[in-house]
Amino acid sequence: MKRVAAIDCGTNSVRLLVADISHDSLHDVERRMEIVRLGQGVDETGRLAPEALERTFTAMREYAKLIDRHGASAVRVVATSATRDAANRQDFVDGVREIFGVGPEVVTGAEEAELSFTGATRGLVRLSPETGLPTPDGTRPPYLVVDIGGGSTEFVVGSTHVDAAISVDIGCVRLTERHLRGAGDPPSAGAVEAMTADIDDALDRVAQEVPVERALTLVGLAGSVTTVAGIALELDEYDPHKIHHSRIPVNEVHAVSRRLLETAQAERAAIPVMHPGRVDVIGAGALILDRILDRYGFADVVVSERDILDGIAWSVARV
Repeated sequence: MKRVAAIDCGTNSVRLLVADISHDSLHDVERRMEIVRLGQGVDETGRLAPEALERTFTAMREYAKLIDRHGASAVRVVATSATRDAANRQDFVDGVREIFGVGPEVVTGAEEAELSFTGATRGLVRLSPETGLPTPDGTRPPYLVVDIGGGSTEFVVGSTHVDAAISVDIGCVRLTERHLRGAGDPPSAGAVEAMTADIDDALDRVAQEVPVERALTLVGLAGSVTTVAGIALELDEYDPHKIHHSRIPVNEVHAVSRRLLETAQAERAAIPVMHPGRVDVIGAGALILDRILDRYGFADVVVSERDILDGIAWSVARV
């Protein structure tokens, strides 16, 4: 058993996982998430805003205290889309090294996809002990694992390992800043149509690069997907145990996406499972998921609370 710490710094949030890992199991010791919006304005300016950096470093200082308290033997910090795109990313690198004693790894889109796939699919399939085949309530590989982030979305096809992957610049924060800022509350039909066209163009590129037609199961990751699932399940509060491995049919995803794009911000904020930091960007995130289901013909999405953060932890433990 090895105790490790994983930090995932994305465009919208920074997350911590301290976990005990053996060869075939991962046990949470501490799991935290803070919405810091590191990618604020990056799509437009190409730089990380000073106030966004400070929000991120404030959250990370608290995480460093937790890591020390729990006695993790190894730490890995991974940064994704917003940091890849920023001209001043060295400011971020220096700040992280000062806090944790190790520098962040600004991973490529392909590396991000590999980590997400590992986190989402390790232990996903339940096999029959008699036949060795997936049980009736189990999922069937190959998978299309989709990680909808703030700045980008990763698409990965594989069974036990990654066969093909691509990262495209459609994420809930990036698309909100491109299309929904100043577009009304709720946004105008024209703004939603423009955002839909942007997403569909990206999905066309994905289909050219990744064999999505091979996948038998769509697995959705990250906050936009889990929030859509919580709304579809009509939960009174956010419950990761009920959300994890839930199956949300395409018609319910469509209904939730439409609702989020047709209601005002105050109404979205009142939804019981809604994190305050997602209120302004959830419409874009939900629409990405909706278009993926429609474009690639999946009947439902299997929602996973295990994602890139878990993949980072497995990579630190090297088991």
